Amino acid sequence: MITFAQLSDTHLDGGERTLERTRRVMRHLDGLPLDAVLVTGDVADHGAPAEYEAARAVLRSPHPVLTCPGNHDRREAFRKALLDEEPSGGPVDRVHEIGGAVFAMCDSSVPGEDHGYLSDETLGWLDGVLGERPGAPAFVCFHHPPVTLGVPYVDGIRLFGAERLAAVLDRHPQVVAVLCGHAHTAAATTFAGRPLLVAPGVVSTLRLPGQDGAVADYEAPPGVAFHTLDDERRLTTHYRAVTGGSSTSA
Repeated sequence: MITFAQLSDTHLDGGERTLERTRRVMRHLDGLPLDAVLVTGDVADHGAPAEYEAARAVLRSPHPVLTCPGNHDRREAFRKALLDEEPSGGPVDRVHEIGGAVFAMCDSSVPGEDHGYLSDETLGWLDGVLGERPGAPAFVCFHHPPVTLGVPYVDGIRLFGAERLAAVLDRHPQVVAVLCGHAHTAAATTFAGRPLLVAPGVVSTLRLPGQDGAVADYEAPPGVAFHTLDDERRLTTHYRAVTGGSSTSA
Protein backbone atom coordinates (compact mmCIF):
# COMPACT_ATOMS: atom_id res chain seq x y z
CA MET A 1 0.00 0.00 0.00
CA ILE A 2 1.22 3.50 -0.78
CA THR A 3 -0.21 6.87 0.21
CA PHE A 4 0.80 10.12 -1.41
CA ALA A 5 -0.37 13.72 -1.43
CA GLN A 6 -1.02 15.87 -4.49
CA LEU A 7 -1.02 19.64 -4.51
CA SER A 8 -1.15 22.00 -7.45
CA ASP A 9 -1.12 25.61 -8.55
CA THR A 10 0.92 27.27 -5.84
CA HIS A 11 1.57 30.24 -8.21
CA LEU A 12 4.46 31.51 -6.12
CA ASP A 13 4.84 35.13 -7.19
CA GLY A 14 7.32 36.65 -4.77
CA GLY A 15 4.57 37.74 -2.39
CA GLU A 16 4.02 36.63 1.17
CA ARG A 17 0.46 35.40 0.59
CA THR A 18 1.30 32.63 -1.86
CA LEU A 19 4.39 31.69 0.11
CA GLU A 20 2.43 31.41 3.36
CA ARG A 21 -0.29 29.27 1.78
CA THR A 22 2.26 26.90 0.28
CA ARG A 23 4.21 26.80 3.52
CA ARG A 24 1.00 25.96 5.41
CA VAL A 25 0.30 22.99 3.13
CA MET A 26 3.85 21.66 3.28
CA ARG A 27 4.01 22.03 7.05
CA HIS A 28 0.85 19.95 7.32
CA LEU A 29 2.17 17.27 4.96
CA ASP A 30 5.51 17.05 6.76
CA GLY A 31 3.83 15.48 9.77
CA LEU A 32 1.93 12.80 7.85
CA PRO A 33 3.00 9.24 6.93
CA LEU A 34 3.31 9.73 3.17
CA ASP A 35 5.34 7.98 0.52
CA ALA A 36 5.55 11.03 -1.76
CA VAL A 37 4.24 14.52 -2.50
CA LEU A 38 3.22 15.40 -6.07
CA VAL A 39 3.10 18.99 -7.33
CA THR A 40 1.20 19.08 -10.63
CA GLY A 41 2.22 22.37 -12.15
CA ASP A 42 2.00 26.14 -11.98
CA VAL A 43 4.63 26.15 -9.28
CA ALA A 44 5.58 29.72 -10.18
CA ASP A 45 3.27 32.50 -11.32
CA HIS A 46 5.53 34.27 -13.82
CA GLY A 47 8.26 31.67 -14.32
CA ALA A 48 10.88 33.99 -12.81
CA PRO A 49 14.10 32.50 -11.37
CA ALA A 50 13.44 34.10 -7.97
CA GLU A 51 10.03 32.41 -7.81
CA TYR A 52 11.67 29.02 -8.32
CA GLU A 53 14.28 29.74 -5.67
CA ALA A 54 11.40 30.37 -3.27
CA ALA A 55 9.71 27.18 -4.48
CA ARG A 56 12.88 25.17 -3.93
CA ALA A 57 12.95 26.31 -0.31
CA VAL A 58 9.27 26.00 0.53
CA LEU A 59 8.73 22.64 -1.19
CA ARG A 60 11.41 20.94 0.90
CA SER A 61 9.96 17.90 2.62
CA PRO A 62 10.96 14.72 4.45
CA HIS A 63 9.02 12.96 1.68
CA PRO A 64 10.11 12.71 -1.98
CA VAL A 65 8.67 15.68 -3.92
CA LEU A 66 7.78 15.03 -7.57
CA THR A 67 7.04 17.96 -9.86
CA CYS A 68 5.92 18.78 -13.38
CA PRO A 69 5.41 22.17 -15.09
CA GLY A 70 2.19 24.05 -15.80
CA ASN A 71 1.33 26.85 -18.20
CA HIS A 72 2.66 29.54 -15.83
CA ASP A 73 6.01 27.77 -15.49
CA ARG A 74 9.07 28.31 -17.65
CA ARG A 75 11.04 25.22 -18.51
CA GLU A 76 14.54 26.67 -18.30
CA ALA A 77 14.15 28.22 -14.85
CA PHE A 78 12.11 25.23 -13.63
CA ARG A 79 14.89 22.84 -14.62
CA LYS A 80 17.70 24.88 -13.12
CA ALA A 81 16.16 25.62 -9.72
CA LEU A 82 14.00 22.56 -9.05
CA LEU A 83 15.89 19.79 -10.86
CA ASP A 84 19.51 21.05 -10.67
CA GLU A 85 19.83 20.66 -14.43
CA GLU A 86 21.19 22.80 -17.20
CA PRO A 87 18.51 25.11 -18.63
CA SER A 88 16.78 23.62 -21.66
CA GLY A 89 13.57 24.43 -23.53
CA GLY A 90 12.53 20.84 -24.19
CA PRO A 91 9.70 19.08 -22.34
CA VAL A 92 10.36 18.40 -18.66
CA ASP A 93 9.42 14.71 -18.39
CA ARG A 94 10.57 12.61 -15.45
CA VAL A 95 9.80 9.12 -14.12
CA HIS A 96 10.02 8.02 -10.48
CA GLU A 97 9.50 4.65 -8.82
CA ILE A 98 8.20 4.82 -5.26
CA GLY A 99 6.75 2.01 -3.19
CA GLY A 100 6.58 -0.26 -6.21
CA ALA A 101 4.55 2.27 -8.24
CA VAL A 102 5.61 4.28 -11.27
CA PHE A 103 4.96 8.02 -11.41
CA ALA A 104 5.29 9.48 -14.91
CA MET A 105 5.49 13.26 -14.48
CA CYS A 106 4.74 14.67 -17.94
CA ASP A 107 5.09 18.19 -19.31
CA SER A 108 1.79 19.36 -20.81
CA SER A 109 2.86 23.00 -21.06
CA VAL A 110 3.01 24.82 -24.39
CA PRO A 111 5.52 27.69 -24.15
CA GLY A 112 3.74 31.02 -24.42
CA GLU A 113 0.24 29.50 -24.26
CA ASP A 114 -2.28 28.71 -21.52
CA HIS A 115 -3.73 25.51 -22.99
CA GLY A 116 -1.99 22.18 -22.74
CA TYR A 117 -0.67 19.65 -25.24
CA LEU A 118 1.51 16.56 -24.87
CA SER A 119 4.15 16.69 -27.58
CA ASP A 120 5.05 13.68 -29.71
CA GLU A 121 8.31 13.58 -27.77
CA THR A 122 6.51 13.36 -24.44
CA LEU A 123 4.02 10.74 -25.63
CA GLY A 124 6.84 8.62 -27.06
CA TRP A 125 8.72 8.92 -23.79
CA LEU A 126 5.59 7.97 -21.80
CA ASP A 127 4.89 4.96 -24.01
CA GLY A 128 8.46 3.77 -23.45
CA VAL A 129 8.38 4.32 -19.68
CA LEU A 130 5.15 2.35 -19.32
CA GLY A 131 6.34 -0.36 -21.69
CA GLU A 132 9.47 -0.96 -19.62
CA ARG A 133 7.46 -1.56 -16.42
CA PRO A 134 4.31 -3.50 -17.43
CA GLY A 135 3.87 -5.15 -14.04
CA ALA A 136 4.06 -2.01 -11.88
CA PRO A 137 0.99 0.12 -11.09
CA ALA A 138 1.45 3.50 -12.74
CA PHE A 139 0.17 7.05 -12.37
CA VAL A 140 0.31 9.44 -15.31
CA CYS A 141 0.60 13.00 -14.02
CA PHE A 142 0.55 16.38 -15.76
CA HIS A 143 -0.99 19.83 -15.39
CA HIS A 144 -3.94 20.30 -17.79
CA PRO A 145 -7.13 18.17 -17.51
CA PRO A 146 -7.66 16.22 -20.75
CA VAL A 147 -11.47 16.49 -20.58
CA THR A 148 -14.01 19.25 -20.06
CA LEU A 149 -15.06 19.84 -16.46
CA GLY A 150 -18.17 21.94 -17.10
CA VAL A 151 -16.40 25.22 -16.35
CA PRO A 152 -16.03 27.28 -19.55
CA TYR A 153 -12.98 29.24 -18.38
CA VAL A 154 -11.00 26.08 -17.61
CA ASP A 155 -12.41 24.00 -20.45
CA GLY A 156 -11.12 26.52 -22.99
CA ILE A 157 -7.53 26.00 -21.84
CA ARG A 158 -7.60 22.26 -21.14
CA LEU A 159 -5.28 19.65 -22.64
CA PHE A 160 -5.91 19.37 -26.37
CA GLY A 161 -5.10 16.34 -28.50
CA ALA A 162 -6.20 14.09 -25.63
CA GLU A 163 -7.12 11.24 -27.97
CA ARG A 164 -3.38 10.76 -28.61
CA LEU A 165 -2.83 10.21 -24.88
CA ALA A 166 -5.81 7.86 -24.69
CA ALA A 167 -4.23 5.71 -27.42
CA VAL A 168 -1.06 5.38 -25.33
CA LEU A 169 -2.98 4.48 -22.18
CA ASP A 170 -4.97 1.84 -24.06
CA ARG A 171 -1.71 -0.04 -24.56
CA HIS A 172 -0.85 -0.03 -20.86
CA PRO A 173 -3.55 -1.48 -18.59
CA GLN A 174 -1.36 -1.04 -15.49
CA VAL A 175 -2.09 2.71 -15.45
CA VAL A 176 -4.20 3.20 -12.32
CA ALA A 177 -5.20 6.84 -12.78
CA VAL A 178 -4.45 10.16 -14.44
CA LEU A 179 -3.64 13.02 -12.04
CA CYS A 180 -3.66 16.70 -12.95
CA GLY A 181 -4.25 20.24 -11.65
CA HIS A 182 -4.86 23.55 -13.47
CA ALA A 183 -8.56 23.83 -12.59
CA HIS A 184 -8.09 25.12 -9.01
CA THR A 185 -10.92 22.84 -7.87
CA ALA A 186 -11.17 19.31 -6.55
CA ALA A 187 -12.79 17.20 -9.26
CA ALA A 188 -13.16 13.55 -10.21
CA THR A 189 -14.20 12.06 -13.53
CA THR A 190 -12.86 9.47 -15.99
CA PHE A 191 -10.52 9.47 -18.97
CA ALA A 192 -9.60 6.54 -21.21
CA GLY A 193 -11.41 4.22 -18.80
CA ARG A 194 -9.39 5.36 -15.77
CA PRO A 195 -10.09 7.72 -12.90
CA LEU A 196 -9.10 11.29 -13.70
CA LEU A 197 -8.46 13.12 -10.44
CA VAL A 198 -7.95 16.88 -10.34
CA ALA A 199 -6.16 18.45 -7.37
CA PRO A 200 -7.58 21.59 -5.77
CA GLY A 201 -5.58 24.81 -5.94
CA VAL A 202 -3.24 26.13 -3.29
CA VAL A 203 -3.36 29.77 -4.42
CA SER A 204 -7.15 29.94 -4.90
CA THR A 205 -10.35 27.94 -5.43
CA LEU A 206 -12.37 28.10 -8.63
CA ARG A 207 -16.00 29.13 -8.30
CA LEU A 208 -18.32 26.93 -10.33
CA PRO A 209 -20.87 28.32 -12.82
CA GLY A 210 -23.83 29.78 -10.93
CA GLN A 211 -21.86 30.56 -7.78
CA ASP A 212 -21.71 34.21 -6.78
CA GLY A 213 -18.47 36.15 -6.99
CA ALA A 214 -15.46 36.33 -9.24
CA VAL A 215 -14.05 33.30 -11.04
CA ALA A 216 -11.50 32.62 -8.29
CA ASP A 217 -12.06 32.64 -4.53
CA TYR A 218 -8.87 33.82 -2.84
CA GLU A 219 -10.30 33.54 0.68
CA ALA A 220 -10.93 29.78 0.60
CA PRO A 221 -8.16 27.77 2.28
CA PRO A 222 -5.62 25.90 0.13
CA GLY A 223 -6.54 22.36 -0.80
CA VAL A 224 -4.72 19.06 -1.20
CA ALA A 225 -5.60 15.55 -2.40
CA PHE A 226 -4.57 12.34 -0.64
CA HIS A 227 -4.39 9.19 -2.75
CA THR A 228 -4.03 5.65 -1.35
CA LEU A 229 -3.37 2.61 -3.53
CA ASP A 230 -4.00 -0.59 -1.60
CA ASP A 231 -2.53 -4.03 -2.19
CA GLU A 232 -5.43 -4.93 -4.48
CA ARG A 233 -4.64 -1.87 -6.63
CA ARG A 234 -7.80 -0.10 -5.51
CA LEU A 235 -7.33 3.67 -5.42
CA THR A 236 -9.05 5.86 -2.82
CA THR A 237 -8.83 9.65 -2.85
CA HIS A 238 -9.69 12.15 -0.12
CA TYR A 239 -9.68 15.93 -0.57
CA ARG A 240 -8.86 18.28 2.29
CA ALA A 241 -8.64 22.00 2.86
CA VAL A 242 -5.69 23.03 5.01
CA THR A 243 -6.52 25.67 7.60
CA GLY A 244 -3.71 26.68 9.94
CA GLY A 245 -1.97 23.61 11.27
CA SER A 246 -4.91 21.26 10.76
CA SER A 247 -7.07 20.07 7.89
CA THR A 248 -10.81 20.13 7.34
CA SER A 249 -12.99 18.52 4.69
CA ALA A 250 -12.98 20.32 1.35
